[in-house]
Order: sequence, then C-alpha cells, then structure tokens
Amino acid sequence: MKKTGILTDSHSGITQEEAKKLGIYVLPMPFYINDQCHYEGKDISREEFIELLKNDENVSTSQPSPEAVMNLWDEILKEYEELVYIPISSGLSGSCSTAMAMAQNDDYDGKVFVVDNGRVSTPMKQSVLDAIELFNEGCSAKEIKNRLEDAKGKMGIFVAVDDLKYLKKGGRISSSVALVGGMLKVKPILKFDIGTLDSFKNCRGLIKAKTVMIEEVKRIVTTDYAEDFEKGNVHILAASSADEEETKKWVNEIQEAFPEIKVLWDYLPMGITCHIGPGGLGIGYSVRP
Repeated sequence: MKKTGILTDSHSGITQEEAKKLGIYVLPMPFYINDQCHYEGKDISREEFIELLKNDENVSTSQPSPEAVMNLWDEILKEYEELVYIPISSGLSGSCSTAMAMAQNDDYDGKVFVVDNGRVSTPMKQSVLDAIELFNEGCSAKEIKNRLEDAKGKMGIFVAVDDLKYLKKGGRISSSVALVGGMLKVKPILKFDIGTLDSFKNCRGLIKAKTVMIEEVKRIVTTDYAEDFEKGNVHILAASSADEEETKKWVNEIQEAFPEIKVLWDYLPMGITCHIGPGGLGIGYSVRP
C-alpha cells in the first residue's frame, strides 16, 4: 500500500487529466443551472458554462454531499495509508468545515487530514503542488497539513471584474451602483484574502485595474515578503474568466512584471466565475510553505 494520497476539489482549477499526470485526485464540485445539477469538469465544458452565464441562465453553487466525499475517501484509502484533502477555503464554502468534522469519525481519524488554508483558484492549485513537493521531501500527511496551514496568511489574489451585473445578481452591489458603475466603465477589484472575498478598489477601465493589481502584488511581495521573494520562495499566480486571447495577454503582462518567476496560471473555476462573470482577470501570490 502506498503512503500518502492527495485529494483536492475542482475549485483548484485542476482537471481530471491534470490530476492523473500529477498522481492526485480531484473531487468535482456540484453546481446548479436552472435547478439541474452539474459537476465541474465532468458534464459541462468551460465554454458552455460561460455561454450560459452570458445568457443570464440561473446558476448557483452547491456543496458536495457528505456521502460523495466519504465514498471518494474510501476509494483512495484502499490504495493509501493516509490522505491529505485540500478543499476550497472554509471562508467561501461550508464544505471544508463539513469535511473537517467527518475526518474526526473513527473510520478516518488519523488517516484523513483536511487542510483549511484559505485557498481557491490558482493559490489553491499552488497549495496542491506544494503538498506534492512536501510529500516528495518525506513529509507525512499530518506534516503536510501543518506546513500548508502555517502558511495560511501568506497569500492573496486580486480579481478585476469586467461586468457589474454578476455582482448585482449575487447581492454584493445594488442595482443603482451597477447601473452607474457600468455607465462610468468602473471595474471593481476584489481581493481574496485567506478565503474571504472583499472589495479592494474601483478603477476607471480595465487597463487601469490591471496596472493597480500588478503594482499592489509587486509592493506586497517586495516589502511584506522581501526575504522570501529574494530567496525565490514566492509564487506569482494568474487567473482568468476571460477568453483565450485576453487571458494570454494578461498572463504575458504579469510575466513581464515578474521576469524572474515562472507565473502559474489557470482559468477561474466555475464556482468563482458564476459570481464575478466572464471577463475577469486575476493576479495573486503565495509563499512557499
């Protein structure tokens, strides 16, 4: 039997194909479109999902059932002695807290270690890659959990929202604010910080928003984490719900701003895209645990 298995969920942006190459597992997260349940990465493509959002279909996120989570744990534990599970942050979904409670059951206590390090999207994906690296260094599941959680506050991601109507639908802004903001071409920048979603700044136009985000990340990593940055222990991350052309352009802009670091990028997961809409662009950072 193998030593340690690693499981995450699809909010990490890791596809089933990527998971196989990495030697890990991904739990597809459920969401509803017009009251019909779908699973990210299984029965609907990203392109189809974006079109449904643009057509104003009723889209909502959901949690996986406890049975689905435990069934996958059981399957993995047939091959591994212990399991590290890295779900979406408890600040964004109740699924993490549910999993932590289930891991206390006699069947899983001492075998399943649930990580709550406040991650989603590319910071969450980087945590999975960090977990793989820690395992290769000889860390146990418990040690991996502790290392990842010790670095919980050492991350952040900023996302510029292209269309305010999705924030309005989610109740984060009023109809009047959305109307005026749209007329003035205001692009809000949201900040994901230790798993919570907060407003950071409003900018006139996407070009300005992109500049503000890059400058803020550069300021943070060269001041708050200067020593880690100099030692090469800071990851620079990119995320997008825009089309392929805009995404490539954005990743290239970030790479030019941080030429000494290989940028890890991915599309925003569906569970986040439904809240901010298509056209969103994000940049983030995380410190190696």
